[in-house]
Amino acid sequence: MIHLKSVSKTYGTTAALQSIDLTLPAGMTTALIGPSGCGKSTLLRLIIGLTYPDRGTVYFKDTQVSPDVVLSLRREMGYVIQEGGLFPHLTALDNVILMARYVGWSRERIGRRVDELSDLAQFPRDGLSRFPVQLSGGQRQRVSLMRALMFDPEVLLMDEPLGSLDPMIRSDLQTDLKQIFQALRKTVVLVTHDMSEAAYLGDIIVLLRDGEIVQRGTLEELVRSPSDPFVTRFINAQRNSHDALKSYKS
Repeated sequence: MIHLKSVSKTYGTTAALQSIDLTLPAGMTTALIGPSGCGKSTLLRLIIGLTYPDRGTVYFKDTQVSPDVVLSLRREMGYVIQEGGLFPHLTALDNVILMARYVGWSRERIGRRVDELSDLAQFPRDGLSRFPVQLSGGQRQRVSLMRALMFDPEVLLMDEPLGSLDPMIRSDLQTDLKQIFQALRKTVVLVTHDMSEAAYLGDIIVLLRDGEIVQRGTLEELVRSPSDPFVTRFINAQRNSHDALKSYKS
């Protein structure tokens, strides 16, 4: 579905990504994990065409992600960021249907899709008339997810979507997201700092360090056969690493 070939990206004197080769399979959830500044979010921004590589090529299916085609490709990708990225002056409903209105969907078509997404995201209908400031953090993320899925995209990109939520809300959303991923079978790329979250939601984990891929595989493969001592140190540094392995096995 997505392929990065020898991709490098530099900001000033900082190398965000260094000669990355990565293929993301269709219908699976890939979790990108690693220390802050390792290149996870940059990789996501390259996939959706918010920035472009200094060297190398990004492909979505068989099409190179480039300025000439990026607008059409983005309709096949949903994008969810931390805090939701909702427009504060628009209601939840208006945030969800903003682009559908822009491209000229009928009121009936919009209404049907909003009903489907409200059920999928378990978002109450009476919350659609509220503004983001009137919603909880978890509700804002559900609205952001609905907006990202409005066009039924083939790919869902999620950049630390649960990072700012308290543990109970985060746990509930993780459970709901896993069910949604399993039901839709979309290609999902998830950025997270949390190994237990990566293990619970991801079919594949990609561990990065300093703009390079250290290891790719399941959590059990990372635990049992680490490719580098850094892999073991990173897993052990997380207090819930044992819970992460339990989540993976369950």
